[in-house]
Amino acid sequence: YLGGRLDTLIRGTVDTLLTVPGLVVLISIASIIREAISVEIMALVVASLAWMWPTRTIRAQVLSMRENSYVQMAKLNGVRTWEIIWRELMPNLLPYLAVSFVGSVSAAILASIGLEAIGLGPQNEPTVGMTIYWSIQFNSLIRGMWWWWGFPIFFIVFLFVSLFLISAGLDQIANPRLRRVA
Repeated sequence: YLGGRLDTLIRGTVDTLLTVPGLVVLISIASIIREAISVEIMALVVASLAWMWPTRTIRAQVLSMRENSYVQMAKLNGVRTWEIIWRELMPNLLPYLAVSFVGSVSAAILASIGLEAIGLGPQNEPTVGMTIYWSIQFNSLIRGMWWWWGFPIFFIVFLFVSLFLISAGLDQIANPRLRRVA
């Protein structure tokens, strides 16, 4: 909202980091620290790459809200900058923050499960991705042991449908034009 050097620094950092493919970074880090990797380290690595798209989206939304008439009127009435941010912008940003958060969590979970499914996850901890990895290693599809891969895939589909429905609900809250008239 304020612009300036901090905004330029954040925008430049995000634009620079978005040029690097996140999956390549994740695979590189996971293969380098393969023996020492745990679920916590995996979550930190995935989260360190998941903040960039929501930051860019929220920044664009703030820049667009900054030009709205209610913000301009608050400025003309002498309302302080922090009051404008907390009273005018934040209530309108909360649905976008929630939708961005749900999208980032979905992408992070999918990246983590994908890395685990190709064998780059924590080896001694039971996770959904490692269950899929071991079902591939033991040829469970050929042996007819469908439950080794069926239940993890069902869980993943159920999780993502749930996250999508949460995101769609939050999007309807954010955009009243999307609400159905009963």
